[in-house]
Amino acid sequence: MALNSILPSKLGFGAAPLGNMFRDIPEAEALATVDAAWNAGIRYFDNAPFYGAGLAEIRMGQALAGKPRDNYVISTKVGRIVLDEIEGSPRDYGEKGGVFAHGRPNKVVNDYSEDATYRSIEDSLKRLRTDYIDIAFVHDVAQDFYGDEWLSMFESARKGAFRALQRMRDEGVIKAWGLGVNRVEPIELLLELDEPRPDAFLLAGRYTLLDHDRALQRVIPMVAERKLGIIVGGPYSSGALVGGPNFEYAPATAAIIARVAAIKAIAERHQISMKAAGLQFALANPAVAAVIPGASQPSRIAEDRAALEETIPADFWRELRAAGLVNPAAPLPIAV
Repeated sequence: MALNSILPSKLGFGAAPLGNMFRDIPEAEALATVDAAWNAGIRYFDNAPFYGAGLAEIRMGQALAGKPRDNYVISTKVGRIVLDEIEGSPRDYGEKGGVFAHGRPNKVVNDYSEDATYRSIEDSLKRLRTDYIDIAFVHDVAQDFYGDEWLSMFESARKGAFRALQRMRDEGVIKAWGLGVNRVEPIELLLELDEPRPDAFLLAGRYTLLDHDRALQRVIPMVAERKLGIIVGGPYSSGALVGGPNFEYAPATAAIIARVAAIKAIAERHQISMKAAGLQFALANPAVAAVIPGASQPSRIAEDRAALEETIPADFWRELRAAGLVNPAAPLPIAV
């Protein structure tokens, strides 16, 4: 099913912060953030068992309980099983070692097999308090989590999760499936296969103002050619674009800080917000169906909504291009 026919709008809600991403978020604050998203008209919510070892799904299920289920869309992910037992040793999350240090202490097992895929969906249904999942993404079969072993993990998913999700889609259990990754290579590899046939991709951090070159080389053209769609996760590059200290879930480098400063100087001259620049840049690409910035405070939701509606003068984009701050191949909101 076409992604645009499933998603209710261009702006969704990324739930990773609800899993206590980077900090211990009070329960009331987390629930109020989901409420603020709902009140702002957001009806697409993305989640994953990985986010705080199930914490984000539990909180979202609680916040959305009682809302008409056919009024909103949920995507979640497979590839990890959250166990009841407590983790007894330090977790190895690849490049994202401390991201969910404040999440639940439950042990999380990486498993992309067919049986684990069915179990993952069942567990997510319980935590989310819902009868069905609209979109299921296979989570993190990429280098940032598995290093040199990523291809073997991808192969495990090809034999297990991909087939299970395709069967679930064909049987009408889910509406669509694909990959949810922070790297472009797994998407390229999947699209080069004759079978199975994915519907959509969640690409986090790879199509932003700060990092979009590699996505434009092959992934975006491949997705567009097949008339599929991309959901852009992490449009603010882990917060770096909007003044945060992190890029790619780690402290921003001097080069990234300098790039942000250069973009910000142009934005300030034109009196526009960095959030507006980031969201509207991503959505200018026809292959991008939606953006899902994460939020852990209700005030952030209003900022995101306002950023989408902010008017950005054409001269801002012209200056960015002239300064070499956007790839010449990147579509912009206006012709420059």
